[in-house]
Amino acid sequence: MHYNNVCIESFGYTLPDQIVTSDEIERRLEPLYRRLRLPEGRLELMTGIGQRRFWSQDSLPSDHSITSARHALTAADVDLSMVGALIHGSVCRDYLEPATACRVHHALGLSPDCMIYDVSNACLGLINGMLQAANMIELGQIRAALVVGTENGRPLVETTIASLNANQSLTRQQVKYAVASLTIGSGSCAVLLTDRELSRTGNRLLAAGVRASTDHHQLCQSDRDEAIGSGMHPLMQTDSEQLMQQGIATGVATFERFLAHARWELEDIDKTFCHQVGSAHRKLMLDSLGISTAIDFATFPWLGNTGSVALPITMAIGLECGHVRRDENVALLGIGSGINSLMLAVNWQHSIVAGSGHYERQALKGEPQVAMATL
Repeated sequence: MHYNNVCIESFGYTLPDQIVTSDEIERRLEPLYRRLRLPEGRLELMTGIGQRRFWSQDSLPSDHSITSARHALTAADVDLSMVGALIHGSVCRDYLEPATACRVHHALGLSPDCMIYDVSNACLGLINGMLQAANMIELGQIRAALVVGTENGRPLVETTIASLNANQSLTRQQVKYAVASLTIGSGSCAVLLTDRELSRTGNRLLAAGVRASTDHHQLCQSDRDEAIGSGMHPLMQTDSEQLMQQGIATGVATFERFLAHARWELEDIDKTFCHQVGSAHRKLMLDSLGISTAIDFATFPWLGNTGSVALPITMAIGLECGHVRRDENVALLGIGSGINSLMLAVNWQHSIVAGSGHYERQALKGEPQVAMATL
């Protein structure tokens, strides 16, 4: 897929105030750790994740999606009448129906002619939404589109902790299937895309590569989707080792197609942003693609895995931190359970990012410390 008329205009994001450390989660898992004689610190050691964040218990995903979307729109100063599509792309949503995009659309005051809907594809939802928006812009159907989503990791993490402590029959091997659930965090991000004539940045979306390896769709699976509303207590089982191996294999195959579509060689890539899983996955993936960690930007040490929000919010924060310079080629490398992969090629010129919340970039093991930033 090639694009000549699409620009990534601005980002907006929102972070929860509540910080939950991996040490705190392990303290809550004390009955399990004591029974299985698990060493303290193993959660951060295995994943490289020291923190994640949670929204307040009474908030809805749309509350934060509205805030993030307003940030993106205000920062870009785009006439609301130009926004021809609003796509809500996170796993989390307010209700089974109507679409969460409905409340976001209403709160933003977008045109009644604006197309609105939800997209769900695990950790690729927002990136899928960006691709769909780009297709509409490229075809000349609309001039601008807003893609937004909010993930809430609290219910999954808390239900997982309760389940692990309650099940007295669990073995060390069985506990491994729950580790990925304990890495989940919360966050919200919005991305505004426009046509080239409307853009003030010139951040060109050049190409995309996609691949589906659905032979492995059972490696990461939540419980069944049932209409039990706010009383849902989600659980998820993940074969992390197999998911990493098959995900990397899918990523390598996608990357070959991606480079061909972008008409890039490996050395043409100046910076990267990946889906945020953990330290082992990041290193193996980048090594497999022949990409140095020096050109990548990571947020999982202090945000955890924020699902579909992870890649775009990492890019937004990376742009604020000066990770990307003018006229650099940027690769967005997305992989999600299913297994699906989607990669976007962008030529970057000018950053417009607005956020709310407080974050502290914690270095990976062995990396130099990076200063705290407050927005």
